[in-house]
Amino acid sequence: MLFFSLSLSKANMQSLAFLSLLLCTAFHVAFSFTDGLVANGNFELGPKPWDLNGTVVKGGRKALPEWEISGFVEYIKSGQKQGDMLLVVPEGAYAVRLGNEASIKQRIEVVKGMYYSITFVAARTCAQEERLNVSVSPDSGVLPMQTLYSSNGWDAYAWAFQAQYSVVDMVIHNPGAEEDPACGPLIDSVALKALYPPRLTNKNVIKNGDFEEGPYVFPNTSSGVLIPPNIEDDHSPLPGWMVESLKAVKYIDSAHFSVPQGGRAVELVAGKESVIAQVVRTIPGKTYVLSFAVGDANNACEGSMIVEAFAGKDTVKVPYESKGKGGFKRGVLRFVAVGTRTRIMFLSTFYTMRSDDFSSLCGPVVDDVKLLSLRKP
Repeated sequence: MLFFSLSLSKANMQSLAFLSLLLCTAFHVAFSFTDGLVANGNFELGPKPWDLNGTVVKGGRKALPEWEISGFVEYIKSGQKQGDMLLVVPEGAYAVRLGNEASIKQRIEVVKGMYYSITFVAARTCAQEERLNVSVSPDSGVLPMQTLYSSNGWDAYAWAFQAQYSVVDMVIHNPGAEEDPACGPLIDSVALKALYPPRLTNKNVIKNGDFEEGPYVFPNTSSGVLIPPNIEDDHSPLPGWMVESLKAVKYIDSAHFSVPQGGRAVELVAGKESVIAQVVRTIPGKTYVLSFAVGDANNACEGSMIVEAFAGKDTVKVPYESKGKGGFKRGVLRFVAVGTRTRIMFLSTFYTMRSDDFSSLCGPVVDDVKLLSLRKP
């Protein structure tokens, strides 16, 4: 009996060890992804010298480590010039440039059904109508780059998708057709972040009203991240919100900017062309109170600002006199719902430029958006 008991215990231990191994393997597969740069996302690992012809990558589609390339792709070093123009490498020593119809692709492991945001840095070169197509099949989006929002020559952009498979191909493609193929945009610092769509609570009808859920923000840059125009809320890098405008809005963090509440906020950087919106469920005839914070990002954005808030056909204008050194005030809009759906929207009345850099757009910050119903209308 003792021998049998010991044997059984040993067998059980072996079974448990095997089960533990399976669980650990499954856990590793499901949670192997971490927010941050993708493999060689900063392109510091470059092609072999014999795979380069000057700056042009000639060694085939696998010549750039961790990436698959197509078309006219250049490997650009910091400080490099093109004629009289200095090519801007946003981070580190190297970046890639995409010529006409060129693309870079990387296969990544994700969790099927999960939402993700891609953040990357792009700099314009000599083309005027540059744009980029970002895709993870079956989703794709075109990001316009005609407007430069910072004076350092580059901006960080975000785009989101929902994973339809456990392994997906992330593609950044230049659909341009310039006369000079070496006039495409520079790409650097490609990162990925898992998004967790916020749920409604009894404390706020607005989803993600504090903007804490959003795209990856690079810890070593102070430019914020642009949420492109015409972004719908089904795959928004700012969950719950849409960018219903011709221009982008900027996602900022408290590590580099003044934020009214928590760690994240939105800066309306392009006047009435920067709009964020959300459609919420309401009860017709019921009275609601929309409250929010309006401030400045402590980024030398000075002057008279006005944030216009809309709830259906009701509106309020909240003025804010900015000294460009941080601070905020509260805005309130009380309204009676007329339908089962109400569109909540924010925009900036004026265009504003930074006082220390007249080539950089800036604007008021919106944060801590709350929508509550009153028990007694």
